[in-house]
Amino acid sequence: MNNMSLRRLLLVGVIICAATTPGLSQNRAERKLIKQLKADIEYLASDELEGRRTATEGERKAAEYLEKRYKKLEIQPYKGQYKHPFDFVYGKQIEEGTQIRVGNQVMKLSEEAFPMPFSANTTGKLQSEVLPDVLEQGSIWLLPLYEDEDEAKDAHFDYEKEMYDRAKDARKQGATAVVFYDSYDAKYPPRFNIHSEFDHLDIPVAYLTYSAYDTYVKGHQEGVPVELNIAIKKSEYTGTNVAAYIDNNALYTVVIGAHYDHLGYGDGMGSLSVAKEKQVHNGADDNASGTAGLLELAASIKKNRLRNYNYLFLHFSGEELGLLGSKAFVKQMGLDSNTISYMINMDMIGRLNDSTHKLTIGGVGTSPVWGQFITPTHKNFKISVDSSGVGPSDHTSFYHAGIPVLFFFTGLHHDYHKPSDDADKVNYYGEVQVLKYVYSLIEVMDQRTKPRFTPTKQSTVGKVRFKVTMGIMPDYSYQVGDGIRVDGVSEDRPAKKAGIKAGDIVTQVGSHKVNGMQSYMEALSKFKGGETVTVTVTREGKPVKLKLTF
Repeated sequence: MNNMSLRRLLLVGVIICAATTPGLSQNRAERKLIKQLKADIEYLASDELEGRRTATEGERKAAEYLEKRYKKLEIQPYKGQYKHPFDFVYGKQIEEGTQIRVGNQVMKLSEEAFPMPFSANTTGKLQSEVLPDVLEQGSIWLLPLYEDEDEAKDAHFDYEKEMYDRAKDARKQGATAVVFYDSYDAKYPPRFNIHSEFDHLDIPVAYLTYSAYDTYVKGHQEGVPVELNIAIKKSEYTGTNVAAYIDNNALYTVVIGAHYDHLGYGDGMGSLSVAKEKQVHNGADDNASGTAGLLELAASIKKNRLRNYNYLFLHFSGEELGLLGSKAFVKQMGLDSNTISYMINMDMIGRLNDSTHKLTIGGVGTSPVWGQFITPTHKNFKISVDSSGVGPSDHTSFYHAGIPVLFFFTGLHHDYHKPSDDADKVNYYGEVQVLKYVYSLIEVMDQRTKPRFTPTKQSTVGKVRFKVTMGIMPDYSYQVGDGIRVDGVSEDRPAKKAGIKAGDIVTQVGSHKVNGMQSYMEALSKFKGGETVTVTVTREGKPVKLKLTF
């Protein structure tokens, strides 16, 4: 399950402890199903796959495994292939050729110096002879990062924000570049943050470690030559979705999905582990449970010959990075309500609590038909209903395409996004009951006409609150240029009323330019309810100005 969206749910503080003791009334068919689920989950959540991080060898092995399983089930590939790659940009990296020279010495990158991720690239070499704190217009500024020794020892000192704000201010005062240095041998020294959320600046910014400062700068009475040749680029990767298909020559297709990627070793991926060393995050519940469950639903649909719809089984990658795989697949294949009947998503269905029997079903408000079948009372579950079509998993990508969705989830637990989310903690009998329930809905819907789509209000559970909101869902994967891309627009909110559409790129709110998420949030904090502003968006390559009232 995606951590970026799930931060909202974590704030609620609802922790559901999973029981692993299987029920006592298992029949032969259930025991067979449990055996297969165990085999699938134990492999997918094994150390061999190293946490199934998108665009890694572990992801590749998992995709190969899923392809073999569908071939064994004799379910065909979708559009001639099981694997559907997608390219994406995630994070930043220092390009080869980047060089920082102090005096006559070229700094060792990372060990002695490095550019900040929000730094501008230099066009050729930028040179200047500088002294610490001698701040001349049109030159490189050499500034101390820490004010005193206490600040250098503070584990909570936000060095990235400090450098960003001061470099931004230095630019206004005429600096052509800023090089910060550590003169106190900080206890928690800066690192190059590949996932920095700070907008890029229009001047180069670099950092010198204490050892570099002590060796090449400290004690110099005359100017120190500094030369910068900086190149930062966005990191490009390729992930892989896996898709299988039962073609019944029907007019509409039902999509059933689950993401199969997870956090790898947890670094830079939203791990909640407190351990200092990197550990494999196996993700048995998140989401080997849904992945294995999808294979079993595919087998049941084929065996029982549900024929009134086509059935598309989708295993998404890139979910943990911001629903990247599902967004890409919807866009690549042009999926919308003209061809898709509805979508079911299963994410973390392996920890049904044997005491509470709580099952959360999201998306119930996306079609009037869902309310006819889904009620809080059920013989096997205490069902918690969420009407919103927007949630912390891949069904959101289909909801934004105008497709009715349902989302199945058995709840959070203390192993969520930790190395301890292992296969031996899955409640297999509980998962069997969930799969039976999901299949029963699919079976009923196979005899009914295509459900009508209805938009829903976005859930506000755990949401970061500002004085005002526009009512858009940003596309966190958008890194093509300045601005934020609109992934979805909430009904009856300011953006909708102003005419903002999905796909628009917000570049300015009032007088505040929007370069990325940080500047967007800063802009929102400047306004009050009832104020009317001009919002500039880029639509089909052209700027469009819209009046928006908060």
